[in-house]
Amino acid sequence: MGHVADLLQRAQRQSGLTAFGEDSYREGLEILVASIDRDARLTESGRVAIDALIIDLLCKRLEIESWYGHHPEIDAQEIVAPLIGLGLPRTGSTALACLLAEDPECRPLRNWEAISPCPPPDRATASTDPRIAEAEAFMTRRAQRFPRMTAMLPNSATSPTECQGIMGHDFKSQIFQAMVHVPQYTEWLNHKADLVSTYRYLKRVLKLLQWRWPTRRWRLKNPSHSLFIGALNEVFPDARFVMTHRDVAAVIPSVADLYFELRRAFSDTVDLVSIGKMTNQFCKLAMQRMIAFRDGGENHRFFDIHFIPFQHDPFPSIAALYDFLGEELTSETRKRMQAWRRAKPLDAQAYTRTPPSMFGLDRNELRQEFQFYSNRFGVADVAT
Repeated sequence: MGHVADLLQRAQRQSGLTAFGEDSYREGLEILVASIDRDARLTESGRVAIDALIIDLLCKRLEIESWYGHHPEIDAQEIVAPLIGLGLPRTGSTALACLLAEDPECRPLRNWEAISPCPPPDRATASTDPRIAEAEAFMTRRAQRFPRMTAMLPNSATSPTECQGIMGHDFKSQIFQAMVHVPQYTEWLNHKADLVSTYRYLKRVLKLLQWRWPTRRWRLKNPSHSLFIGALNEVFPDARFVMTHRDVAAVIPSVADLYFELRRAFSDTVDLVSIGKMTNQFCKLAMQRMIAFRDGGENHRFFDIHFIPFQHDPFPSIAALYDFLGEELTSETRKRMQAWRRAKPLDAQAYTRTPPSMFGLDRNELRQEFQFYSNRFGVADVAT
């Protein structure tokens, strides 16, 4: 039996379910597994952990299809004009998402429901759902395995999270390249994969999540949406976007360092230079595609936020964003946002950073290479 077939059967046995729904996930799964087997150089424990991750994603897909099978009326739900955060990673998007999540009129995708979307959450028990405690326990274990990542990306079970995990159910997601060396898969994802099916699947999951927890407005975020902006727009044509910006000399080494923190938990032979090269390439491609999309007549749908002023005082940017959206920033929402900021300052926690040179990166060269981006959006260089 092949590796893919074994993983599929193990997921079916573990879940007690058989129907995976549309087969859009198969190509990505097969390319991913082939790339893992050929290139990832996993330790024995790393192999077990990555197989378990893939099986878990397949089980989630099975569970979601089962709910749709029993309740086809879920598909009648509508996802209307979501606000989607994108841009380069490590640009303040997490803090922005957390602040926006304090608006009780809006709905983020929270860690606990992304980890365990089934059964779909119920509004009446949303704050007491036992999956919140389960997710906290999971995140505690993850923090023990990835201590620096916790400092880089502090969050909790109820914090907003990216769409990456849900996209992983369709096996078109950057979560895999973050964890393991899979150049064949990364090349396919960036240049050949059809993400339309993935975004249709994401919408399918959002419908499920709001079925028993009605919401007015979704607030989503995922920096890698920038890579696939055309497909994202095809599925969410009424979406509006908030794009965060920061000096690439700070961004790209930080992203590479995050990937390094993840990968070394699964392999003893992590190639830092290849991480730096891959990070540079996908960030450049994402910004090239984003600029082409915006300059192609879509610029009016975007609101831009810059890292330095946002870190200094986020509220002028947030107030302007609400004006852009034509929504009211109520005094109650502002108070909730201020309370979040007092409890969780926007500055990242201290952690030991890997020098950019170890990833084959030079800050000045990065700035020169990304002038097309910094000039287009007025992104200032900062001391690093």
